[in-house]
Amino acid sequence: MERCVYERMNELEARHWWFSARREIIASLIQPLLKENPDAAILEAGCGSGGNLSMLRHFGKVDAFEFDSVALQAAEEKSGLDIRFGALPDDVPFEDNRYDLIGLFDVLEHIEADESSLAILAERLSERGKILVTVPAFPFLWSKHDETHHHFRRYTRASLAEVAEKAGLKVSHSSYFNTFLFPFAVASRALKKLMGSETPDDQLPPAWINGVLTRVFGVERHLLGRMHLPFGLSLAAVLEKA
Repeated sequence: MERCVYERMNELEARHWWFSARREIIASLIQPLLKENPDAAILEAGCGSGGNLSMLRHFGKVDAFEFDSVALQAAEEKSGLDIRFGALPDDVPFEDNRYDLIGLFDVLEHIEADESSLAILAERLSERGKILVTVPAFPFLWSKHDETHHHFRRYTRASLAEVAEKAGLKVSHSSYFNTFLFPFAVASRALKKLMGSETPDDQLPPAWINGVLTRVFGVERHLLGRMHLPFGLSLAAVLEKA
């Protein structure tokens, strides 16, 4: 990602509606996976500036790695953890460890070799371990946001399942999310494109709007484990060894 993107992420991920609600949604997906394993071994692959680490530590012992040195330092300062340098697919630390859960939270789209990255992480799973992936959804939503974040692609349920299968994994659950705000986001991106606006999508809105968006987006945490939402700005999937 561009340096300005890392800087905004580090500054905003504790308060911005998208980060806040997404953490709630990720936690709701993790809870049933690890409810019988209070001492779970967890790895966050590509932890960025560390916004998810505190949440993950509620579920077990956490390791994490990150490619960007500035984001890595920020993650260490926030969490107090020993964050390792790492890069998918060829330089993954903690080689002797096996994990009950590996989190890839909006990381896979940044990696050209997505299939081999999943295959490498699959080797680090415990016998019943799972990989929880979130990615941006639908190629037709490609925008300036994807370019500044250095994305290689956006996914559909079918395309993510295909990559997982090639990596020796199967999808045990998947669903789109950020569904309720989908129409507004599509309209906003179309308007920005029409007007040639360069305003970042992750800019912090006024406090009252930020609060409303957090609540609207966060409601989806009650739905994702029970049903497959038919569309959304993002996609979540639980992967396990085939």
